[in-house]
Amino acid sequence: MENYNIIFPESRGLFVSQLSDADNSVNSFLAEEQKQGRRLAYSKVFLSDIRNQYAELTASSLYTNVLSQAPCSIVGQSPLNGCKTAVLVKTTDLDESLTFHSMRLTEEEAFQHSSYLQTLSLFNKYIDYLKENNLDMSTHLVRTWIYITDIDVNYNGVVKARNDIFRQYGLTADTHYVASTGIGGDSQSGHACVAIDFLTYPDIEEKQKTYLKAPEHLNPTHEYGVAFERATRLNVGSTQHFYVSGTASIDCHGSVLHIGDVEKQAARLIENISALLANGNATLDDVRYFIVYLRDISDFNAVDAIFRKRFPNIPYVIVQAKVCRPEWLIEAECIAEKP
Repeated sequence: MENYNIIFPESRGLFVSQLSDADNSVNSFLAEEQKQGRRLAYSKVFLSDIRNQYAELTASSLYTNVLSQAPCSIVGQSPLNGCKTAVLVKTTDLDESLTFHSMRLTEEEAFQHSSYLQTLSLFNKYIDYLKENNLDMSTHLVRTWIYITDIDVNYNGVVKARNDIFRQYGLTADTHYVASTGIGGDSQSGHACVAIDFLTYPDIEEKQKTYLKAPEHLNPTHEYGVAFERATRLNVGSTQHFYVSGTASIDCHGSVLHIGDVEKQAARLIENISALLANGNATLDDVRYFIVYLRDISDFNAVDAIFRKRFPNIPYVIVQAKVCRPEWLIEAECIAEKP
């Protein structure tokens, strides 16, 4: 069995106090998980000011004694509930054959390079890992998260680089892509405008994967020039895993719906996610967590009320992060699981 939790510090004071609170809460959660035979698989830390907070986080007990013992992604996306940080934790009791890589560029690697070249560099780091382990991107790469600083400016370079890499390695509209979120977010390097997380299943076979469609709700992404799957279902052992990409208020023609109305956009994206899950014989009740991205922090209360009412028993975090089209006020992604 796998488990997911999103942990927020109780304190709303200094960052050091919030880290201490998060440390206590994460350790308490993991202690309970250990009683159930589950251990930390990977984590993701959201920071409100990564350039000022990264060094303090990585020197903290939370990171050095706990989070660093498994793969950990650190991203500059401010939680909007008043916290300076939030921690997404995955635990498992399985000897899983999956790897989570958080690829970042150093200041030297990023200096004066475009978003196109930075994206190529990060993918090439990942490709080196694949080659060293005799793995194939088309088969074994299941999910990516691409974080883009100043997304309104840098997104096109990321899209072009990903398209070029995928084409080179045999991922096309006629074969398949991978589930992905491309979203606004900062890394610790001041010159880096791109950071990428990769989720790999080294033992997966193509026959275990199903690419989910909902053509009455969302069009194929390649129709507007981008290369990712709306959602992917994996059959692994006795469990089905659903990786739903960043999903927004979009119709079957690729047009933005409900421009200027964040509540209606939230309702539409939830409808779209539900339709994608239904294509894999799952429902919203199977969702294990949501990450919700908001362009405008003033929309937090309205969106939080929607998710709190609709999903009272599902962990979620709402962060500030611009979506790839300015007209999209909100985007959300999720992971779902069922027997």
